[in-house]
Amino acid sequence: MNISKEELKSKVVAEIEKSKERIINFSKDIAENAETGYREVKTSNKIKEIFDSINLKYTDGHAITGIKSEPIIGKSDGPTIAVIGELDGLIVKDHPLADPKTNAVHACGHNCQLGSMLGAGIGLLNSKANEYLNGNVVLFAVPAEETIENEFRINLIDDGKLGFMSGKQELIRIGSFDDIDSAMLSHATTNATDKDLSIGGTSLGHVVKYVEFHGRASHAAGAPYAGVNALKAANIAMMAMDLQRESFKDEDKVRVHGILTEGGTATNSIPSIVKLEWRIRGRTIDIVNEVNKKIDRSLKAGAMAMGANVRIRSIAGNLPMLQNKDINNIYFVNAANIVGNNNVVIHPDDTSGGSTDMGDLSQIMPVIHPRSGGAIGAGHGNDYFIDDYYKSVINPAKAMATTIIDLLWHEENKLKQIISEHVPVYTKKEYIDLQKSRMGNEFHEYMKS
Repeated sequence: MNISKEELKSKVVAEIEKSKERIINFSKDIAENAETGYREVKTSNKIKEIFDSINLKYTDGHAITGIKSEPIIGKSDGPTIAVIGELDGLIVKDHPLADPKTNAVHACGHNCQLGSMLGAGIGLLNSKANEYLNGNVVLFAVPAEETIENEFRINLIDDGKLGFMSGKQELIRIGSFDDIDSAMLSHATTNATDKDLSIGGTSLGHVVKYVEFHGRASHAAGAPYAGVNALKAANIAMMAMDLQRESFKDEDKVRVHGILTEGGTATNSIPSIVKLEWRIRGRTIDIVNEVNKKIDRSLKAGAMAMGANVRIRSIAGNLPMLQNKDINNIYFVNAANIVGNNNVVIHPDDTSGGSTDMGDLSQIMPVIHPRSGGAIGAGHGNDYFIDDYYKSVINPAKAMATTIIDLLWHEENKLKQIISEHVPVYTKKEYIDLQKSRMGNEFHEYMKS
């Protein structure tokens, strides 16, 4: 049967529209069962169930909880493109939908990513679009995009269960992306300037800090002089980190922020162990590395001032995201066909305040990271909700699926050409070596025995 590219796109869009209730209900079900990174057991099982229901085979256990479909095979050999959805939620304790036991909640819309990933797959499968494509499509549900619960993840690294902290970092390391040539992921946003669909922009790189101050416990009233107060050492360090801010350049987009996760055990005992989880972000990795030196000095200064010891763990964080402009342009045209020209935005190559491990993937292959409307409130906040699932899930599913048809259409081989012209910043080996070089574990002793 002969069919034009535009006719095939229409069939794909119609199949997604036909399954919209199923796709949206799947996204809502994921939202009601939020889990944090590398703990996404229920979520992974739901991915397996939905893949089984559409007769899509898969492999599991990718970076602990990741689920990767077998390729939807095209009519002939060509590149393989992945449609990605992220499995994990956040911890926002006072969010109305937070899990009462774990405080996990989808306050960043990853449940919508999984829905749009599924929607794109259903559209391509049910329309049999692959029979007209030179190349393959993989649906990949990946873990742990949010770099939270640092101590838990560091323990996984120390136990040899992980090499890197974020999901896509680890998937690159273990080879789960070795047979993939390009990737896309759509993210729900509350930013009104993104309109219904948007494309472009980048993100900040970062490094993750996990810090333990070690002091000496003693009676807080009877013998405070016999102790070494780890909490006060941490307080001095936090003040020193804040005082570094005037040395940051505005154009470097530096952000330094964190939380105190353990501050002592009892009010009548001098705190002997205090823990911090911190983040350093910047426009480039070189900027992050320079600021990291200042932060390390501040941490050591707090310990030195109080005569405490300090362990400073530096964990390789995300790299800045570089979106492929050729694929962005193709996505824009398809997005405009879905929601209209006036409802699509192309953002300049300017950094947002966030970070993502799609940045890591973008350093080794061409990727795009479009955004969709439909969310309200503040991202990562207690008022974040998906207000319009059609905008957040169905629109991006249609835009991604029709973009894939353009990229793999048998008469054009656009993705093959894009890949041939694309110059990655790093090879896989170079990327892994870089991230390994950013890992640190220092112990500084200032406490007298």
